[in-house]
Amino acid sequence: MTPADDTDDGGSDPVPAASDDCFGDCGDCGDAGRPSIYRPFWRETRARTTRRGYARVLATVGGLAALGSLTAPVLGLTRVFERSYTGPVYSDGVALVDGEGTRITENRLSEGEQLTVFPEPRPGIDRAPTLLVRFPEGEYGGETRAEFTVSGYAAYSKVCTHAGCMVADRDETTLVCPCHSGRFDPLSGAVVTGGPPPRALPQLPITLSSDGELIATGDFEGSVGPGGG
Repeated sequence: MTPADDTDDGGSDPVPAASDDCFGDCGDCGDAGRPSIYRPFWRETRARTTRRGYARVLATVGGLAALGSLTAPVLGLTRVFERSYTGPVYSDGVALVDGEGTRITENRLSEGEQLTVFPEPRPGIDRAPTLLVRFPEGEYGGETRAEFTVSGYAAYSKVCTHAGCMVADRDETTLVCPCHSGRFDPLSGAVVTGGPPPRALPQLPITLSSDGELIATGDFEGSVGPGGG
């Protein structure tokens, strides 16, 4: 039966536009059969619900992305030295080696270069990461212990004295910790020149062995990492 309009057709009773059954889950009722007062309400409620769902998803994703951006520098770009230093790790005659275990010879670095080194395998905390730098001998001064340097080489703990991150970056001659921008001057005993670190990176006394290899003559002059004095 085709729904009639609201005009009179010559005395016959008008046919209702739709049955009340269309408010249920009747699969035979199309949009044309829904009362006009019901159809907009049903569509707008559904749209608002969908929009709210999308907004919640976007907010959750955005929050996770922001959290990831904050933790990335600590978790992905730096290594944190978590244990307190109990040394000694270095001692007189302990050779400096690179990450592959190769001993460091006098000609390993050119002036202006740096390298992360370690004490040759022996008991120690986290292999005692050490920054080896080389500059012209005449450029060292300030708080540098000249007797701890040899052939332009100086060695400092790589562990930042603020929060224990690795001092992995460099700005010209300045050593920089990427976690909180602590800055240290390797030409002046690695004293703090910026940021929150409370004290210098401790210097390691080094010399050359009879074979022309860099060796320690003792342990770090001060405490490694946060704390200490």
